[in-house]
Amino acid sequence: MTPFCPKFMKVGVLTAALQELTPREVRDPDPDRAIEDWLEFARELGASYIQLSAALHPTEADVPPDAMLDPVANTLDLRQPFDKERAHRVEAALRATGVGVSDIGYFDNLLHHDPAVRRKKHDFMRRLFDAAVLLNVDAVCGFVGRNQQHSLEENLVDFESDFVPLLKDAKSRGLTYRVEQCPMPGWTTADNWLNNIAYTPGTWIALHRICEKHGVGDQFRIHYDPSHAILLGQDTRSVFQYLKDTGYNFLIGGFHVKGQVIDAKGIAGWGYHGQTVDRGDWIDGQPSPKPADQLNAWKKQTVLAEHELPGTARHDPLAYLQNRSVDWLDHQLAARELLQLDVANTHLVVEHEYPKARLQDRARLTPILQGSIAFVRHVDEAAACMYALQHEVLASQRIPIQGVGREAYRS
Repeated sequence: MTPFCPKFMKVGVLTAALQELTPREVRDPDPDRAIEDWLEFARELGASYIQLSAALHPTEADVPPDAMLDPVANTLDLRQPFDKERAHRVEAALRATGVGVSDIGYFDNLLHHDPAVRRKKHDFMRRLFDAAVLLNVDAVCGFVGRNQQHSLEENLVDFESDFVPLLKDAKSRGLTYRVEQCPMPGWTTADNWLNNIAYTPGTWIALHRICEKHGVGDQFRIHYDPSHAILLGQDTRSVFQYLKDTGYNFLIGGFHVKGQVIDAKGIAGWGYHGQTVDRGDWIDGQPSPKPADQLNAWKKQTVLAEHELPGTARHDPLAYLQNRSVDWLDHQLAARELLQLDVANTHLVVEHEYPKARLQDRARLTPILQGSIAFVRHVDEAAACMYALQHEVLASQRIPIQGVGREAYRS
């Protein structure tokens, strides 16, 4: 007889949730102050871990902040080398707060068509790898991206020639690279919608096969975010079932906990590829050079969907069945039922991109993030208890589970 022993995931928060927690005039001359402040903030929020956000400094980036739907945060500032002295300072803050670092995230186009721009991004990623080693972190998180001048098929060749060397460098440092699957439709004012080639299980598998050929299959994993599945009309249970059916349910190694609420009126007007014309990113038949106009390229997405901070969307069973909102409880159940996970060492990272609550005011944002993090923790605990009771305790006593439950490939 199996005892009742539920296993819970590790709950954290991505530090991009509040980019300006430490004012830039403070953190630019003292970059590690931003990490110290975020560790204290995470403890106040009730998060056990932070996913440490890194990015090219605004003075070095090729994409201006005004053109970004969700401006990135360089909480980890790598303009200067992250050396042992800096690592010791961060480690002291980790010990003082009791908060850990789940991984380091850098979300950029690593297949950029311009060789100089691509080299700059890859050099930054390698500096991030070195920082991860000094902080005893075993994974980094980011995108693959897309070469905008090539077809998706040609991008497989780009991945093999340009991205695999990054994975070899990760392997030499004992790191895993976990890919978030956002399609990034607004990355270009052109018609391309799928601008991160690692956007869906079919391409994850194709990319992993390339990685296996070069001995870096174990370095390539997915940091699954259900909001992107909703954006593509998918549901989490079916995605996980597909991975299991194809023998690739080992690929998912962590989670961004972010939802998506589909606007049925936007779908009626534009379909799932979003607004295709009259967005405001083209002026007089040409792409606008103004970053504020380029931001309108994101209407490919925002006309039909809005990101959810977990817990801020209404409970909506019909929307769950129509794949128009994330069914959080089933998300956590399906992960346990269908994926090959070390559950107790799997990270759930709350990512805040709900526009109407994207506040740069600590006092106002604190209770919002506290509520969302508590929601995620309790949903995971509920799923863990259901799984342990149904699939371990009852199964050991040959007592059947009641009812039918949600099924893959059926909505």
